[in-house]
Amino acid sequence: MDLPSLCVILQSALSPNPDELKAAEHSLNQFQYTPQHLVRLLQIIVDENCNMAVRQVASIHFKNFIAKNWSPHEPHEQSKILPNDKDMIRQNILVFIAQVPPLLRVQLGECLKTIINTDYPEQWSSLLQWVKHNLQDQQVFGALFVMRILSRKYEFKSDEERAPVYLIVEETFPHLLIIFDRLVQIVNPSLEVADLIKLICKIFWSSIYLEIPKQLFDPNVFNAWMVLFLNILERPVPVEGQPADPELRKSWGWWKVKKWTVHILNRLYTRFGDLKLQNPENRTFAQMFQKNYAGKILEYHLNLLNVIRVGGYLPDRVTNFILQYLSNSISKISMYNQLQPRLDIVLFEVIFPLMCFNDNDQKLWDEDPHEYVRKGYDIVEDLYSPRTAAMDFVSELVRKRGKENLQKFIRFIVEIFRRYDEASVGYKPYRQKDGALLAIGALCDKLKQTEPYKSELERMLIQHVFPEFSSPVGHLRAKAAWVAGQYAHINFLDPNNFRKALHSVVAGLRDPELPVRIDSVFALRSFVESCKDLNEIRPILPQLLDEFFKLMNEVENEDLVFTLETVVNKFGEEMAPYALGLCQNLAAAFWKCTNNAEADDGADDPGALAAVGCLRAISTILESVSRLPHLFVHIEPILLPIMRRMLTTDGQGLFINTSMMVIKTITNYCYLEDDAAGTVLQTY
Repeated sequence: MDLPSLCVILQSALSPNPDELKAAEHSLNQFQYTPQHLVRLLQIIVDENCNMAVRQVASIHFKNFIAKNWSPHEPHEQSKILPNDKDMIRQNILVFIAQVPPLLRVQLGECLKTIINTDYPEQWSSLLQWVKHNLQDQQVFGALFVMRILSRKYEFKSDEERAPVYLIVEETFPHLLIIFDRLVQIVNPSLEVADLIKLICKIFWSSIYLEIPKQLFDPNVFNAWMVLFLNILERPVPVEGQPADPELRKSWGWWKVKKWTVHILNRLYTRFGDLKLQNPENRTFAQMFQKNYAGKILEYHLNLLNVIRVGGYLPDRVTNFILQYLSNSISKISMYNQLQPRLDIVLFEVIFPLMCFNDNDQKLWDEDPHEYVRKGYDIVEDLYSPRTAAMDFVSELVRKRGKENLQKFIRFIVEIFRRYDEASVGYKPYRQKDGALLAIGALCDKLKQTEPYKSELERMLIQHVFPEFSSPVGHLRAKAAWVAGQYAHINFLDPNNFRKALHSVVAGLRDPELPVRIDSVFALRSFVESCKDLNEIRPILPQLLDEFFKLMNEVENEDLVFTLETVVNKFGEEMAPYALGLCQNLAAAFWKCTNNAEADDGADDPGALAAVGCLRAISTILESVSRLPHLFVHIEPILLPIMRRMLTTDGQGLFINTSMMVIKTITNYCYLEDDAAGTVLQTY
């Protein structure tokens, strides 16, 4: 097919008319394997005179075809792309990668990643020399863009697989350092400079992630890099051009540069600068890093945290990384000694305010409570959250340096409790009380085993936690439930206090605010585990189950299912009257979660994890009523469609182990003549 004809077909692929769209897709599929087809697509992508929408459609088809066909799937399968076409693509994609608009560069970048991962170095040995030449020939952006993809190929490789990265470093890092130095020296740099520095940071990160290349063990070479990173870390981010919108600001080029710099320095410190973690040959490097750089980085980090203290802006990721660095410094004597003179300011004026409920929390709570819940229980969010990093810092501080700091910190919390109790309703520091409760919950393991606090925990709950179950402020009701759950396992001297906490948490399941209901479910699990007299729960069991399933219809949360499993395990065969209803509700929740996860196309989506939890809970229910096989007559038809779905190719992977566990349970305990579950298993 010639170029004009291909353009017409691609234009038709944009048509709102279903018939024209279908005909265009048919034509593209029909000609996709013909010689030069891939080359012509690339020609259209890079043609500035061509309609941008057509170029974008061409780039998507180009990317998808390369992803599917560049590398044969079977060892002896013949490539569907001719060698000459591959050569032309490799030569020309490098030329145009820097010239096309960002929208198209993203697609070509994905193509380049596929090609590099397949071909380099065996089928594309000239690539490294192209990069090296262009680093010296003012074609810097294209060279850095390609080098980022090349270095990322080896980011997680170790041992022999990592060998090519050493040649990459040897050939390119001297030129990279010169470019980096030149960029850092620019006065009033543009945003384009930030983009170039960010690429250099990413290349460096990928190259040192698992192991430092031997070239960087040279103190002079390493120092040249560190001088530049420390320069970026220390100097303020340009004020001019910063977006006003917080979401846009955190993605702004210069803040990205700051984030990657902090990220790199943290990696060097935690993986290569810790003497205890190093093998003998790397010990010299660790000593050098500790002596020459660790303290400087700490000083600059403390200065950055001061920006938050005085009300300035620092992106959440940067704050999180800095607090991780501080947490890792607590156990090291020299670093802790350097931190100590400013510790109280950091602890009480930076760390604690980060633990308190804030304006962003309130906005999300009011406008999107489902998103508030998702963020609160999302492990990935925790990895980047300043609040989580602040909690980790406090926990590490009292664990490693508790003798000097625990009493001081608890006095600070008690003072907040006092001010809160004495203030009139209109002036109570609700958000500080929230932070104080979070701190008490975060320190539960330490307080449970440390006198005199251990003996005072029950009184603390009565005085400062229980009253917040009826707080007019929703986030304090939620925090009260969470803290009560953290301490549900303590030995209550007065059983009535345990009973009061349990019933308050159960009441929270019917709170008008969704986050309160979810935190109450989370806390309930601990109370069920700790409950010595099941008569406390038995009378309200039907209502509890109803509340569970109302919430499961509202949100997809794995912790809901964990709590339900705990209830089922605790009551065992007493769950028999509810077994059928439980399985019906869990099956319905499973289908809902699965469909949502597939729509979002994410195996790590909360819906997918909740779906796995549903299957696991079903298995727990079946185990609990295993001596009552007559129930399986009614349960099995509910579960068989799930089993068939999960044992297909589409359903395997995330669900397969849990699915097999449920099938095993059914076949072990089901005495039906028509063993449909066994038939499903045999089919698999």
